[in-house]
Amino acid sequence: MFKKYRILKWSIISILSIVLSLFIFGWWFMGLLPSSENRKDITITQISDLPYLSKNTIPKRGKILVIVTSTATMGNTNKSTGYELTELSRAYYVFQANGFEVDIASPLGGESPVVIDDEDMGSYDFAFLNDSLAQYKAKHTIPVQDIDPELYEAVFFAGGKGAMFDFPENTSIQSIVKNLYQSNKVIGAVCHGPAALVNVTLDTGRPLLENKKVSSFTNDEELLLISDAKNIFPFLLQDELEAKGGIFNEGTMYLENISQENNLVTGQNPWSTWKLAETMITQLGYVPKYREITAEENAVKVLKVYEAEGSKNAKDLIKQMISIDKQPMDRILIAKHGIIAAMQGKIGKFFSLVGLTSYTKNISKDLGN
Repeated sequence: MFKKYRILKWSIISILSIVLSLFIFGWWFMGLLPSSENRKDITITQISDLPYLSKNTIPKRGKILVIVTSTATMGNTNKSTGYELTELSRAYYVFQANGFEVDIASPLGGESPVVIDDEDMGSYDFAFLNDSLAQYKAKHTIPVQDIDPELYEAVFFAGGKGAMFDFPENTSIQSIVKNLYQSNKVIGAVCHGPAALVNVTLDTGRPLLENKKVSSFTNDEELLLISDAKNIFPFLLQDELEAKGGIFNEGTMYLENISQENNLVTGQNPWSTWKLAETMITQLGYVPKYREITAEENAVKVLKVYEAEGSKNAKDLIKQMISIDKQPMDRILIAKHGIIAAMQGKIGKFFSLVGLTSYTKNISKDLGN
């Protein structure tokens, strides 16, 4: 009896120790993130607050069409969806800043459902929400069947899981893509946006995607967050792009990655939007207007170096960016990738990225940030 009591006692002590350790670690981990009290309120950002948009404006060069999904629910589930705001807002402002008027269309027209992830919102995204003209266009989208492709120099397909349901089979979308592509105008698509390309057939009778390098939200990215994605979506986008002849270019999970085949430019995920939109501007024959790189983009650069070269080189880059170049750094994104590693069961990588987050905080603290 005494032996059983002793075993029970030590079992309870062990469990309590683990719980306490997790609590302490969680408290310490949260302390690595910036305090909301010390953060500037970016929710009130206006276009006038962003020099990229308000200064040194470029004369009009033409029009670019942006297409977003009209789908509000994922298949037969009750899971809400729509287009990703950050993928629309950031591309919209790159096009606008570089002299292009932007029209927004959707399969059904009118107000399209939007997905707003508070954790990913930056100043440009809030500026878009506070921009009366941009909001009017987003809430009064043009039905794609009414679009005249001849009016546009490029088309961009914003992502969002809803695109998986109403982009692939839409004949008006297929016609727009074929018309612009065959006129040597620019086709861009990010994340789930490349779903618009899977059924496009050129006048040659060959698939648009045949033997072309292409990127989109990957199978691994999809299945990590939605384990039953194969049952919800009509297909996994990576699989379908490959089935239609595309040469899939898969980058690191949840990090910037784009592919370009002449006038076809595709991106892997939301973090690819800035680079993709500016690559479209380059393909249109212009040097993209100077834009201050965001804290999120700098964190992505650090994470890419971490993946390719290891923690030491990532720390060297952090020190260079923060201490010498005085660049902003989003350490929350670095911490998020640590959580993603834990979700994948990569515990060593989790602690390594936590260490990288802590290093970023310490470097910033030394500079009073």
